Amino acid sequence: MSIISPEEVAKHKTKDDVWVIIHGKVYDLTQFLPEHPGGQKIIMKYAGKDATSAFDPIHPPDIIQRFLAPEVCKGSIDLKELSKMPQEESEEDKQIRLAREKMPRLEEMYNTFDFETVARSILKPDAWAYYSSGADDEISMRENHNAFHRIWLRPRVMVNVKNVDASTTMLGTRTALPAYITATALGKLGHPEGEVVLTKAAHKRGLIQMIPTLASCSFDEIVDAAAPDQAQWLQLYVNGNREVSEKFVRHAESRGTKGLFITADAPQLGRREKDMRQKYSQEDPEEIVRNVTEVRRDEGAARAISTFIDPSLCWDDVVWFKKITKMPILIKGIQTPEDAVLAAKYGCQGVVLSNHGGRQLDFAPSSIEILAETMEALRKENLDKDFEVYIDGGIRRGSDIFKAIALGAKGVGIGRPCLYAMSAYGVEGVEKLFQLLQDEFEMVMRLMGVTSIADIKPEMVDIRNIKDHFVSNPIDYLASSAYERMQPRGHLSKL
Repeated sequence: MSIISPEEVAKHKTKDDVWVIIHGKVYDLTQFLPEHPGGQKIIMKYAGKDATSAFDPIHPPDIIQRFLAPEVCKGSIDLKELSKMPQEESEEDKQIRLAREKMPRLEEMYNTFDFETVARSILKPDAWAYYSSGADDEISMRENHNAFHRIWLRPRVMVNVKNVDASTTMLGTRTALPAYITATALGKLGHPEGEVVLTKAAHKRGLIQMIPTLASCSFDEIVDAAAPDQAQWLQLYVNGNREVSEKFVRHAESRGTKGLFITADAPQLGRREKDMRQKYSQEDPEEIVRNVTEVRRDEGAARAISTFIDPSLCWDDVVWFKKITKMPILIKGIQTPEDAVLAAKYGCQGVVLSNHGGRQLDFAPSSIEILAETMEALRKENLDKDFEVYIDGGIRRGSDIFKAIALGAKGVGIGRPCLYAMSAYGVEGVEKLFQLLQDEFEMVMRLMGVTSIADIKPEMVDIRNIKDHFVSNPIDYLASSAYERMQPRGHLSKL
């Protein structure tokens, strides 16, 4: 294989003649450029240059061998000469580097909002917009957290709480805390290792990870990173091509996945305006590459990666899914008690009450608001036995977890806080996040006079104000300080 100088590579930087360097090899991508699923922009950004740093965080290691013919490799780069080339740093990269240098130490993180504010300072604008955005005016997104403030606790005292056990069982798996890492897409927007970071942290904390369909890492990379005894669930966006979904589900089951969570609240994508203002320039997750889906790049990351989702998904499809898998099937995105009852009647093993983190339908209710009435509706139909109800959205404190368990939830999903902790501090950050939540939860258990999950009862919480959206809530200064307010276009103008 010939040795090519960096000066020679630099000559090939037009759309009619584009070479890039990846892992010490020089590739002629001229013919591939129009076909690149991620668009031409990202390739042209590194035309005539070393693209390894941009390539590594996004692509599976073997993607070049799988998708490009051997003849596109022109040779090896002269590494000695390449090391002499000046390294360019964009203004954006410089700001992020300086922000990371000034980050607080991990031991200075005392709550979930600490991680959020640090992540906001060190993430690229497109990553922050994707992770933090909600639908429309972001009312539901904020309500998800605010609703917990309308629930008050009724502590019991003079109870022996010397030994407290926060562990529980979810879908047959013992877990250290009634919480799991819920599915969130595009992990590599925040960290080069992506969802694998969450896998490693979940194992160290004794928690379950829900693997997202739209992960930056491949499904097998995430499963391979898990420990032999580690439980994982799969979140599924149902593909319009059902053969693709069937193949994915069967493969997940063969790899030992313990639960199938079918997302039902995204037949059409909500308007996430913070994200839409960003021009999506990242590479596509494996689901998009695998199906050669056309990608829109003018309305943010969320719209760019979601075009394959089947809007025809309906209750009749549950019957089909039960034929192709023996995994427990749960419907994720339930927003009324009526639909929870239907899920049970169709033979599902449970539901996740969720409004998609406030990212789909603005003014959809928070999961904690409808939890009590959902449990009541299930009991009324004698459907609450062997049927597990989970919630996600807005959980930021150990007391939030306690309130959810008291009202009947089997466990809670933690999403954005995991992304923020991962983006800023990696595996150790996510570990620290769940250490804080567990410490808070166990403290609340003691102060409430309980020593196990089984001791937590509905009468321990006061929900008389849960439906009153006009009651005066306590002001949450941490949440309001961490929240980035939406701005109309005129306030964003440089004119």
